[in-house]
Amino acid sequence: MSSTLVISVIVGLIVILLFVGAPVKPMRFIAHSTIKLGIGILFLFFFNVFGGAIGLHIPINLFTAAVSGFLGLFGLGSLAAIHLILL
Repeated sequence: MSSTLVISVIVGLIVILLFVGAPVKPMRFIAHSTIKLGIGILFLFFFNVFGGAIGLHIPINLFTAAVSGFLGLFGLGSLAAIHLILL
């Protein structure tokens, strides 16, 4: 797929949503989920920065970001515990 096709499809969807109107609940769910994933990525990044000094490293991928984002610090602690126990 060329990049111009992808960009034109995205712009087309945005224009359609502007004219038709987006349903509020699904858009709110997508927005909250995206924010939580972003927070999870930040948690993992800072954990890797500070945990690297003592030899802890949790890879940043979609699963670990979702766990740490949706469960917060408890999710990050559980990922660290799983890393220590299994690896």
